[in-house]
Amino acid sequence: MGSVSLKIGDGTARFRRATICSSAVNGLMLFSVLTTNLFALYAFTWNPKGHSNSHENPLLQAHKNMSLITEQVSLIMKEIESSQKKLAQMEKELLGYESIDLSNPNIASELKTYLQRHVLPLGKDSKTGITEMVASVGHSCSKSMDMLSQYMNYKVNGQCPDDWSLAQKLILRGCEPLPRRRCFAKTIAKVGNLYPFPASLWKPVNDKIVSWSGMACKNFTCLNSKKLSKDCVGCFDLVNGYENQRFIKARGKNDFLIDDVLAMGGGGTRIGLDIAGGSGTFAARMAEKNVTVLTQTLNVDAPYNEFIAARGLFPLFLSLDHRFPFYDNAFDLVHAGSALDVGGKPEKLEFLMFDIDRVLRAGGLFWLDNFYCASDEKKRDLTRLIERFGYKKLKWVVGEKGGSGQSEVYLSAVLQKPAKMELAWKDS
Repeated sequence: MGSVSLKIGDGTARFRRATICSSAVNGLMLFSVLTTNLFALYAFTWNPKGHSNSHENPLLQAHKNMSLITEQVSLIMKEIESSQKKLAQMEKELLGYESIDLSNPNIASELKTYLQRHVLPLGKDSKTGITEMVASVGHSCSKSMDMLSQYMNYKVNGQCPDDWSLAQKLILRGCEPLPRRRCFAKTIAKVGNLYPFPASLWKPVNDKIVSWSGMACKNFTCLNSKKLSKDCVGCFDLVNGYENQRFIKARGKNDFLIDDVLAMGGGGTRIGLDIAGGSGTFAARMAEKNVTVLTQTLNVDAPYNEFIAARGLFPLFLSLDHRFPFYDNAFDLVHAGSALDVGGKPEKLEFLMFDIDRVLRAGGLFWLDNFYCASDEKKRDLTRLIERFGYKKLKWVVGEKGGSGQSEVYLSAVLQKPAKMELAWKDS
């Protein structure tokens, strides 16, 4: 069963397949018509045993029958109305309307305003079937209502609180995307220390043009003295150390060079995605090769996003639990390191790998750069997962780093997505 949608302007009409809820309502209406007819037939032919009166006025008998029919029809209409309400409630729950109880008095008024449903002025949309516009907010936000209400408690049209660390905590708890706010974010004067592109790629970033609130370190010198992650050791030092030599000078067999990897792509690499890209050095090197790379990162213990932006590159403030906000087959290359091991859980890694595969075009390259294999089991699990996708191994190196009995195993690989993915998946 379907419905007809008229498109105003071109005089054409098209049929649209009915939604589950509309099909259920149509079924209920058909059921009610059949039931009404059956009740009518029953009412006109029924004669109670022991109470029949052959001499009863026919008009009085007909009136009684009509009263019975009216009563039964009224009951049926109530049942239909109740069913429609239940179906509407089911639709709201399926679309996430009721994930947050807006009647709670402890919820910030701004959050209630943001999450308020807005009915479409022309009724149900014929293409999508939706009847209301719903604000986008992470489903896990309902589990952190106190923090979320604190985040949404601000002065409208005023200055936003200096609470980026609170926002990041919410994101890391799965409250992503965050609700929008009607306040002005804190601005930081650039004090004349921004350099033109491409000189900005390798110029030191001034401590004063980033926000240090909520961080243990208050300058880049402090950060460069710490090991922030396996992919970021001294990564904010663009002058001294190894950062300005990465991807053009190898320190071991696991370090691949950008020119070599780009040659494997056959010259078709134009845009890429760097997952957990530290201070943006991979994107900087790619920019020198006329390849545009977006760097996904959070500000965990360091102002990664501001630093990347100061270099004239594109930071993407997004957790790895969030579906990549890109259309299918968008990138020519995806680069990732040890951060690919999301929480150490194989199921989460599999979800992430499928999303990487989704945004990578056929023939594109997946560069796995120095992935830390904490155990042989971890290495086997990752290897089996990659092989199930059917990617072509253009380069595959397993090596050790360190010494004095403290060596660690790392995997580096360049893999090419096959052209026909419908035949690529291999069951293990």
